[in-house]
Amino acid sequence: MPIHQDARVLVVGEALTDVVTTVDGNHREHPGGSPANVAVTLGRLGHRPRFATSIGHDDRGRRLRDWLGESGVELTAGSVGSGPTSVAASRLGRDGAAAYEFALTWAPDLPRAGTACLVHVGSIGTLLEPGAGDVVRLVEEARATATVTYDPNLRPSICPDRAAVRRRVERLVQLADVVKASDEDLAWLYPGEAFEDVLRSWAHGGPAVVVGTRGADGALLLARDLALDVPGRQVDVVDTIGAGDAFMGGLIHGLVTAGLDGADRRKHLRATGAPVLEGILDLAVGIAAATVARPGANPPWSVEPVAAATAARAG
Repeated sequence: MPIHQDARVLVVGEALTDVVTTVDGNHREHPGGSPANVAVTLGRLGHRPRFATSIGHDDRGRRLRDWLGESGVELTAGSVGSGPTSVAASRLGRDGAAAYEFALTWAPDLPRAGTACLVHVGSIGTLLEPGAGDVVRLVEEARATATVTYDPNLRPSICPDRAAVRRRVERLVQLADVVKASDEDLAWLYPGEAFEDVLRSWAHGGPAVVVGTRGADGALLLARDLALDVPGRQVDVVDTIGAGDAFMGGLIHGLVTAGLDGADRRKHLRATGAPVLEGILDLAVGIAAATVARPGANPPWSVEPVAAATAARAG
């Protein structure tokens, strides 16, 4: 049974086709894109997210639209255009980790935040022009009514100017209420700086909650004087495609389920205690673990045991 029938979440960013080459040289295609994976995770967990993106009117775009629709994701007007659907070519290593090359454009026709209580942005859509500037402006507007969540999910091969990327990332960190970043993101952005030190710096810069993920080693959440460390789950890894996005979707799901979405809940979010935040974090870790245990960006549905739990509601 879906938890949320209303479209209280707006996700903004790229959708693309992952063309995966396995270690034995075989090729397969999966629909994906970081924000798209977040939207799909939310749809499968019982929400009805709106998704603002840029998809081509071609076979790959049709498959993306079908995939999104099957998971309960609604595309905003203007998300389907005449250009080709973007592609990410990835090659899997023997440990299941993926290395990426991209062929894409990002010039979306973005909506207003509207009635959304939570707006999520991230990855290529926040960095690649000409659309990235429009995403930042949407976030600036959305703060008046919505909780803002952000995941840099960096792709250095597309945006290699580290200083320019750092400026944009730090601007969005300041605007966001909840930020999630991987250890790989932080190592590239701030070479030589300690993982936890960067998270603490961000936590002092505006967000109520900052989360750092460390793959199989779990995740660290910082909020006010809280530091919550949740270990990873032991699973047989098929590949890591979409794992961080599934984690982000689980994080958003926990926030909404706990009643922490909406600008009017910003003070409540900042005051939320360890039990609620740890429950949200543990759920997100479990959803990411379920995703790496199967091929492609394929997050679990709400009926699956790992996703059946929900966070406690905040006061």
